[in-house]
Amino acid sequence: MSAETTGITSRPSQARRKKKKKNQLPVAFALLLAVVGVAIWLTFVGDNLALFWITGIAFGIILQRSRFCFTACLRDPYLTGSTSVTKAVLIAFAVTSIGFTAIKYGFAAQGLPIPGQSYVAPISAATAIGAFMFGIGMVIAGGCASGTLMRVGEGFWMQALALFFFVVGSLLGAHNYGWWERNFIVSAPRIFLPDVFGWLGGLLCNLAIIAVVYWIAHKWGKRKTQEL
Repeated sequence: MSAETTGITSRPSQARRKKKKKNQLPVAFALLLAVVGVAIWLTFVGDNLALFWITGIAFGIILQRSRFCFTACLRDPYLTGSTSVTKAVLIAFAVTSIGFTAIKYGFAAQGLPIPGQSYVAPISAATAIGAFMFGIGMVIAGGCASGTLMRVGEGFWMQALALFFFVVGSLLGAHNYGWWERNFIVSAPRIFLPDVFGWLGGLLCNLAIIAVVYWIAHKWGKRKTQEL
């Protein structure tokens, strides 16, 4: 049977043709020179602007290459059963807990004002409502603040739309913050673990909670893998 009768040609399938990859080294070197040039210019504009510029780019590269996202650490265990990102976030929490405790204790031991105490936020109904709304929003948008910014840099225009409404929602929240503060936040308690358990006890309590959640995430991921 000939190729003409079967309608099959001897031409190679276009799907099997591999496109020749473009050399991206010139673009990479051009971007590197641009980053260095902007950093040098920022040293003349402000004291720490160059440091912020380099640090921001470094964090962006780390996020992009690791696909690190707080949304994924909470969403993936339910959707895919994967807990690898969840455990990575918990390890990061444990490391930063030790580091920040050491920094805060160093200031407290010298009788100096403890840095970051303004971030010890009151626990109230506003916390639960805000967490619930933000959780729904970031799952629908497919990313938290850091993940959305990273994907905008990759060229995902839907994430640019999410970023726009992220800004709009933040502005509305700031506009209405006074009402929430008067009715919920002012009377809510602030809990700082070193005030309750001492510096070492507060750190151990925090690490114990992280360890329990890590164990649960590990068991959950292992069970989901066995089910598949």
